[in-house]
Amino acid sequence: MGQLKEVDEKVNKTIVAIKVIFWVLVGTFVVIAAVMASAASISTFREYVSMGPFLIIAGGTFLLSGIALIILAVKGKVTGIFKKFLLLTGASAVGIFVSSILHNVIYGLFIQLFGAGFWDRIGMGDEPFFFIMAIFVCPIGFLVGVVSCIVLFTKKRRIA
Repeated sequence: MGQLKEVDEKVNKTIVAIKVIFWVLVGTFVVIAAVMASAASISTFREYVSMGPFLIIAGGTFLLSGIALIILAVKGKVTGIFKKFLLLTGASAVGIFVSSILHNVIYGLFIQLFGAGFWDRIGMGDEPFFFIMAIFVCPIGFLVGVVSCIVLFTKKRRIA
């Protein structure tokens, strides 16, 4: 009987940790989105550059929270569809970061390998695949995962 109680406490602690990291991830996403949306109204380069440290910290928090959510979903006692939506949420958060890095790396690598006008010569102004992944696909996956997890939280379905 005592062993069963220990298992239940461990599962409850895991669920609490997942919920905390999940809400940190959601909050960070909202803050980053708000800051990026307000960046359109910035009039000087100095104001834009001053946002850099904040975005680095917020982006790092977003990335690390996504990684932590994936680890907790995999190693925790989470099962079923809830686990899948947690993985989707965490993987999409990590995917935004990875896709934006790969976008810039491939863009720069192709310029180094094929010359400064490479993208214009092939009729593209930029590297499209990872750009679309970072700007559209991963954020949509993130939002689907977030909304689905919130629905499962509120329905109080068995999540562990």
